[in-house]
Amino acid sequence: MSVPKLKTTGELAQIRETMQAEGRRLVLTNGCFDLLHVGHVRYLQQARKLGDALVVALNSDASVRTLKGPTRPIMSEQDRAEILAALECVDFVTTFPATRVTDVIEAIRPHIYSKGGDYTVETLDKGERAALQAAGAEIRILPLVAGKSTTGIIKKLNS
Repeated sequence: MSVPKLKTTGELAQIRETMQAEGRRLVLTNGCFDLLHVGHVRYLQQARKLGDALVVALNSDASVRTLKGPTRPIMSEQDRAEILAALECVDFVTTFPATRVTDVIEAIRPHIYSKGGDYTVETLDKGERAALQAAGAEIRILPLVAGKSTTGIIKKLNS
């Protein structure tokens, strides 16, 4: 199935340049987004409000396995990308093969980078933080939705 919101980093870099020329701001966030839940949706809605368009950089299946273990992801990257793209608050989706989003940051150079409240600016990966600083991106940490997590859903299913 074709997903029009699915873009390459090259296409997103061009979109960012157009937005820059128009005085608009591009927001980037990233993650696994396995088993999309209300915490994800609320977070993405908040992230979208930070700028004029939201890009979600989605970890590939291989990188999710590296980060979360051999039983993850639950859903394929194609399915996760299609579900994210269906959300009104998500303007674009891109996938990336690495465990870190550094290459995507360097290619897109977002105006704003958003992460959930399980992170702080200090706990972000040093390479990612350096790429964000080089791009001049504002870093915004948004609050988590209490009690809503993929890990919690999996634990409940397994109990």
